[in-house]
Amino acid sequence: MAEITASLVRDLREKTGAGMMDCKKALVESGGDMEAAVDWLRKKGLSAAAKKSGRVAAEGLVAVASAANRAAMVEVNAETDFVARNEQFQDFATQVAKLALDAGEDVEAIKAAAYPGGEGTVADKLTALIATIGENMSIRRARVLSVSQGAVATYVHNAVKPGLGKIGVLVAVEGASEVDALETLGRQVGMHVAATRPEALDVDAVDPAALEREKAVLSEQARASGKPENIIEKMVEGRIRKYYEEVVLLEQVWVHDGETRVRKVAEKAGAKLSGFARFQLGEGIEKQTGDFAAEVAAAAGVG
Repeated sequence: MAEITASLVRDLREKTGAGMMDCKKALVESGGDMEAAVDWLRKKGLSAAAKKSGRVAAEGLVAVASAANRAAMVEVNAETDFVARNEQFQDFATQVAKLALDAGEDVEAIKAAAYPGGEGTVADKLTALIATIGENMSIRRARVLSVSQGAVATYVHNAVKPGLGKIGVLVAVEGASEVDALETLGRQVGMHVAATRPEALDVDAVDPAALEREKAVLSEQARASGKPENIIEKMVEGRIRKYYEEVVLLEQVWVHDGETRVRKVAEKAGAKLSGFARFQLGEGIEKQTGDFAAEVAAAAGVG
C-alpha cells in the first residue's frame, strides 16, 4: 500500500473537488491508488469533478500543417511560455509539423528527418535550439490523418500565429462534395472538438476498459437507491447512453446550434467523419513546482 501523503491527498482534492478528509479516506480505502480513489469518491457522490482531465502543466506549442488529403499535428514542449513566444521556437514547431506530413507519427522518425536549410536532422536542430535558447525542449507527440477522398481540416484554438497555438484539432471528412465545403465542415467540427473534448469517434471506438469502469461506478450508484436489480439494470443502460452523449463525438450535441447531433450534421452535409485528433498543450504532464524563495536562498547560500 502506498503511503498516504499530504501531497497525494491534495492532488486527489484538486482532481475531484472533494473535501480533504473525504480524499484521505478514499485513498486509505483504495490503498493509495489514485484512480481507485476517484472511483470511490464518485460512488459515494462526493466527487465534483472526477471526469475532468488533469491540469495543463507544460509549455510550448501545438502546430498543424496540411497537404492534399492529409494533415499533421505535433506538440513541441519547452519549459516556459516565454520560449513559446520566441520566433525561432515557433518556426521550429511549424517546420516539425510540415515534416510530420511525410515522416508520420513516430517521433523518432521525425527527429531523424532532414531539417530544411541543410542544418542536419530535426534532432540536430533541436539540440542547437536548446543550446541557443537555454531551455530544455522536446517533441512530445505527433498525429497524422489522411483520407482517400475528401479533406482533413485543421483548427487551432486562440492561435498565436497561423497553425500555432495551445489547442489543435485534426478532422478527417470523407465525401464527394467540393473540398472547400468539406474543409469548412471539418473546421466547424474542429471548433466543436476543441470545446467538448470527445474521447471517441463513435460508440464502437469507446475504450472497453473505460466503459466497464463507468458501468461499475454507475451500477454502484444505482444500487445505493435500493431499487431492484432489474430496475438498476435499466437505470445503468440509460446512464450509459448519457455517457456516450458526453464522450462520443458523433453522439454529442452540436455546439453551434445546441440541439442537433454531430452525426446528423455530417449526414445532412453528405459527408462522413472518419477520424479526429485533439492535442491540448501539456495535457497529462505533471509540472514540477517548488518554493521559489527557497531556491533563491539556496542559490545564495542562505540557510
